[in-house]
Amino acid sequence: MTDAPKTDLSAAREHIAQACRVLASRSLSDGFLGHISLRVSAEHMLIRCRGPHERGLAWTEARDVRLVKMDGSQGAPGELDGWSPPSELPLHAEVLRHRSDVGAVVHAHPPAVVAADLAGLGIRPIIGAFDIPGAKLAAGGVPVYPRSALIRNKTLAREMVDAMAERPVVILRGHGVTATGDSVAQAVLRVLSLDTIARMSLAVVSAGGALRDISDDDMAELPDLGSSLNLEIAWRHELSRLEQTTMSITCR
Repeated sequence: MTDAPKTDLSAAREHIAQACRVLASRSLSDGFLGHISLRVSAEHMLIRCRGPHERGLAWTEARDVRLVKMDGSQGAPGELDGWSPPSELPLHAEVLRHRSDVGAVVHAHPPAVVAADLAGLGIRPIIGAFDIPGAKLAAGGVPVYPRSALIRNKTLAREMVDAMAERPVVILRGHGVTATGDSVAQAVLRVLSLDTIARMSLAVVSAGGALRDISDDDMAELPDLGSSLNLEIAWRHELSRLEQTTMSITCR
């Protein structure tokens, strides 16, 4: 048996809560569905749980992020008093168990990604410098898990992990997406890139156009701008945007 982590997890709880609010503000997971987890140890994760005053992702607070074990039991005394893990906890647990390279998992329901997949439009590298991380993500391939069921048991979760293989993201047909990252921020930004490409694909086809992948030469010219720009600045932008959105709503 592995003891609960002894470190202070308050900053990590707030980080996950902010990320949940970003998902909602970007319409990547409206309402009260969707969740984010962060690996804490070999047997523990922090994950957004459903609390006694559930209002949805847009109002996630740090107290809604609880420490649980991979089997869904509480990770420390009192962690699940009044809170319950998401029914799709196995989705997170199986990814974290089988992908040692993954630090965080995001499960979201971006409508454009679901619609594009159902329309037969895969996530393809149709953009280049518009979103370089997104272009490279698409060029590497975005697999699809073809079942639309809730991933609420180990069997379904393992099927999803197998469909994902070594890729950082997978589309769940008629359901949503599962995205991974070294960090919560990276995983959320990957969902945002998927959503951007899906929206563009739907717009191009709706306008009567045809989707065309960018050339290999152009793909080779896309630089790696580094984590400072692609991750740190991008994430600060999302948090600032969230703050501005919150202020605008409060002032109405």
